[in-house]
Amino acid sequence: MEAMLVAGIDYDIFFYNPNIHPVKEYEIRKNENIRFAEKHGIGFIDADYDVDNWFDRIKGLENAPERGERCTKCFDMRFERTALYAHEHGYDTITSSLGISRWKDMQQINGCGERAAARYDNLSYWTYNWRKHGGSARMIEISKREEFYQQEYCGCVYSLRDTNRHRRSQGRERIALGVKFYGREDIQALAAPKTEQSE
Repeated sequence: MEAMLVAGIDYDIFFYNPNIHPVKEYEIRKNENIRFAEKHGIGFIDADYDVDNWFDRIKGLENAPERGERCTKCFDMRFERTALYAHEHGYDTITSSLGISRWKDMQQINGCGERAAARYDNLSYWTYNWRKHGGSARMIEISKREEFYQQEYCGCVYSLRDTNRHRRSQGRERIALGVKFYGREDIQALAAPKTEQSE
């Protein structure tokens, strides 16, 4: 958001994440966005949680690897909805900070964003390397200041499954939803009640 302001881009948050599973995790992430938007006077658009459409779109790719075709389909779906909303409501630019994560392929994300924006005249996708110029460190700094929820997997049921499988293979506990927050390391050691989740 700081980078967008420096670039002269006025923005609102468009929250469209039908991939996030389970609903508890979706609500936590959405509410963190709402909390931040309200605190800083940023417009917030709450889009549909059309999870059934997401599963239809991803069908057959349940075992694709992270950064593979499943992720491309997921990004395409979310960017297409974002671009449609932008087109219908007079925005001229869309972007995403997904690329700040070292677990993501920035070219994959930008390609999906550019394809979605190209469907409409007068709409562009802003490519920005969020990892440069200390972007990742700044993200951690802001996350600690705001005590943001610390997500431990990308978001979808298959990411949760695969992350938990990897953790078990390393002798680690499964992900506990709603427990970890940046800047609250002192209380993260407290055990949370077990939650229903995939493998």
